[in-house]
Amino acid sequence: METESPRLVSEDLVKVLDLVKDADSIELKLTVPGSSYRQSAAALGVDPLDAQIRQVFFFDTPDLRLNQAGVVARARRIQGRGDDSVIKLRPVVPSELPDDVRASENLGVEVDVMPGGYVCSASMKQALTAPRVRLAVAGEMPLHKLFSKEQRAFLAAHAPDGLTIDDLSVLGPIFVLKIKVRPDAFSRRLVVEVWLYPDGARVIELSTKCLPGEGVMVGLEVRQFLEGKGIPLSGAQQTKTKTALEFFSAELLGGDPE
Repeated sequence: METESPRLVSEDLVKVLDLVKDADSIELKLTVPGSSYRQSAAALGVDPLDAQIRQVFFFDTPDLRLNQAGVVARARRIQGRGDDSVIKLRPVVPSELPDDVRASENLGVEVDVMPGGYVCSASMKQALTAPRVRLAVAGEMPLHKLFSKEQRAFLAAHAPDGLTIDDLSVLGPIFVLKIKVRPDAFSRRLVVEVWLYPDGARVIELSTKCLPGEGVMVGLEVRQFLEGKGIPLSGAQQTKTKTALEFFSAELLGGDPE
């Protein structure tokens, strides 16, 4: 989702508050314009040598039928932590999720809020007990081995035309640097993610999480802090996943990624 709007309108705030009451967490996000990255990094005291390296892979059809149905399948290799996978559904209304799905200890419901937009997602996650992602994306292991039975059932309930994990193409990898910082004069931890795409493009995102009841208070605190550091809040917002999927879809279909 991309938007030029710097603020949520009143009707959106009402909808966000309605979603939040049934969510597990809120993540406040901001995409930093590339032209402001060095200024922002210096203002926040970011040290690139503190970054955790990640490789992110998505799985979809070349024409992104899974994503068009609101489903994202993803796996990651994470430096120092091992591999994990997720099936994500968005947008969702938390109260409309089946009771057994909502009660799963592996399901997280989160409302992402960014300047001018918001989305509620439900993520069925799994930490892999052995490093499998590299083998699966190389074709040495079926892709479904990256996902639990519960995750595959979650996918099957929402995927179009009976698509299964093994029907999907590998879209990736994206090289990601993740850095956690605790700036002076700010009470919360900020996460900085730099997504580096094969064509040289990059998306730089700042984020912080909070509990559902803290959203308004934390949002105001974050806004005041970032404005005080001279970090622009009104630029167009660019989602990491959408950018990645569109790039690799164009590559698989033989076009030029935009």
